[in-house]
Amino acid sequence: MRRVTLMLVVMALLAGCISAYAKNYEISKKAGDLSVLVTIDKNPPVTGINKLTVGITDAAGKTVTDAAVAIDYGMPAMPGMGAMNYKTAAKLKGESYLATINFSMSGPWFVNVKISRGGKTQTVKLNVDIK
Repeated sequence: MRRVTLMLVVMALLAGCISAYAKNYEISKKAGDLSVLVTIDKNPPVTGINKLTVGITDAAGKTVTDAAVAIDYGMPAMPGMGAMNYKTAAKLKGESYLATINFSMSGPWFVNVKISRGGKTQTVKLNVDIK
């Protein structure tokens, strides 16, 4: 009986650990009158390819699908290493904008999501620690 109880406890702990890491990395921010939810498919974000999803809603809570979304991301200069800067466009798929980003090394990175709509550009600035 003791062995069965111990196995159940171990399985429950493992399930809890797996579910903690299975959830995506999410950040919500405002950009003017827009609400922006940025999701990265790995939590924490890791070195290499990461898929980024941007969900945008207007002040009325309506999903925005008529914007151009660009992603600027990079790592600031460090001793012995120049700054890294990359750009990619996010493409509309359904009600979200999708982009693939490649974090080439671990450490602090910035991700700027630029949303252009109706002649105005709003920017959401994020900082992420890549593992």
